Amino acid sequence: MARHLITSAIPYINGIKHLGNLVGSQLPADLFARYHRARGDEVLFLCATDEHGTPAELAAAKAGKPVAEYCAEMHEVQARIADGFRLSFDHFGRSSSPQNHALTQHFAGVLAERGMIREVTETQMYSPTDGRFLPDRYIEGTCPNCGFEDARGDQCDNCTKQLDPVELINPRSVISGATDLQMRETKHLYLCQSTMKEQLEQWIDTREGWPILTTSIAKKWLNDGDGLQDRGITRDLDWGIPVKKGDQDWPGMDGKVFYVWFDAPIEYIACAQEWVDAGKGTDWQRWWRTDKGASDVTYTQFMGKDNVPFHTLGFPATILGSGEPWKLVDYIKSFNYLNYDGGQFSTSRGRGVFMDQALEILPADYWRWWLLSHAPESSDSEFTWENFQTSVNKDLADVLGNFASRVTKFCRAKFGEQVPTGGSLGPREDQLIADLTARIREYETHMAHAEVRKSAAALRAAWVLGNEYLQEAAPWTTFKTDPEAAAAQIRLALNVIRLYAVISAPFIPDAAAQLLTALKSDDDSWPDDVAAALNTLPAGHAFEVPEVTFRKITDDERADWQTRFAGKRD
Repeated sequence: MARHLITSAIPYINGIKHLGNLVGSQLPADLFARYHRARGDEVLFLCATDEHGTPAELAAAKAGKPVAEYCAEMHEVQARIADGFRLSFDHFGRSSSPQNHALTQHFAGVLAERGMIREVTETQMYSPTDGRFLPDRYIEGTCPNCGFEDARGDQCDNCTKQLDPVELINPRSVISGATDLQMRETKHLYLCQSTMKEQLEQWIDTREGWPILTTSIAKKWLNDGDGLQDRGITRDLDWGIPVKKGDQDWPGMDGKVFYVWFDAPIEYIACAQEWVDAGKGTDWQRWWRTDKGASDVTYTQFMGKDNVPFHTLGFPATILGSGEPWKLVDYIKSFNYLNYDGGQFSTSRGRGVFMDQALEILPADYWRWWLLSHAPESSDSEFTWENFQTSVNKDLADVLGNFASRVTKFCRAKFGEQVPTGGSLGPREDQLIADLTARIREYETHMAHAEVRKSAAALRAAWVLGNEYLQEAAPWTTFKTDPEAAAAQIRLALNVIRLYAVISAPFIPDAAAQLLTALKSDDDSWPDDVAAALNTLPAGHAFEVPEVTFRKITDDERADWQTRFAGKRD
């Protein structure tokens, strides 16, 4: 039994995420976790909410709530939505947890002892009106590149140019609107990544089969311009993990917290400790410490391409720099962006479908199937309502749902609600078994390599085989002249439904469970031997005709949703 540690990039706490966020990390990670569990592997699937940094403070202020209260409430909201999408986390933690506080401070202390952290005095924006330094997202102004008047201190959302707060024209405090900003000296800590450039490059080169997207981004950060730079790991903020060396105070760092990019990846490890402390598991170190048994663990991370630098460079620099025997990632599956109907998702403009809205419209499986079968792996992809409608209606309703409905209804009409007896399989059935075996082996190969779209295509091709067999065998015609032959055909077809439920469960878990329930089977064992699997339901086994597995989306619904989620146009 293989052991798989799986983490999804942890979603930021400030609000509900859109479908692009979902398909860029959590959903494919869930697919991978469900698949490996189905194969009998031992899996630990972890995620959490990313709760520190300026966006959390700003969102809390906008909501008129203390930041700790806001984060606690939004964690519950995100956990509930994740459950709605059937994301099967073993634990959904919080980066603000005591476990992450302690572990982040531990790493900082160890890194300091090994000379991996240096103190830097620098000038930053200070607001006398607010009585505090203003991190980049606490400053807005006019973009010097495109003239957009609400550019942030770190980036312009209009032209996407990366900015420094001092570049903004007419900068102002986001907190008070004050414009009497000053440049003042402040002291911060920097992680000495630059000293690890060669070690990181060698480590990346030993990772096998990483997506080109992942390695190209990592190498770009390593080698472009001046190469890998040291990076600040502290901020002048109230909300966050206080700067300490282990459990000791850090002289000169009073009132400062660790920068969110430093503590957020450490939450992956702390989340496992939360999992144990919550009574859900035992011995988290066997997953994370190579001296405690983690050497035989395969660790896979899922994330959008914007997170790749932190996971290929920053977090590994923390792990390697500590000199401690922590488990390093084996495979990073990164994704491009999902765009929305000719543009981008936008919270401020109400443009696009967000996770809570999606679940109000249709059950999770509809979204899971479309998103995974259109995952933005090799390039950006685009959600359109026309494509969504077509995919749901053809793939889910016409192919999978139609097969289950036709077989069970015909059996009920001609043989009753039990698997029919009599007859034997012939060359056509042998060919179906051979074809299904080939498709399932292909499916397994793609799933093992986390090739999401190829896995979906192989699964759909397996569904198509059942429909093609049904059309060729035509049991409704066979029944008129040879009822026993028709019985054998339907007996096989009923077992094919069970087979489909098992292999489809990682993609569409609710529909798979519904089909198994209708077939009155709790056997969800993986079809290592397809021929044997197609004898699981014996003659005489009772079943029920399932409810409609997937309904079709109407043109009127599509048009309504297209208008409803179009948002404000510029």
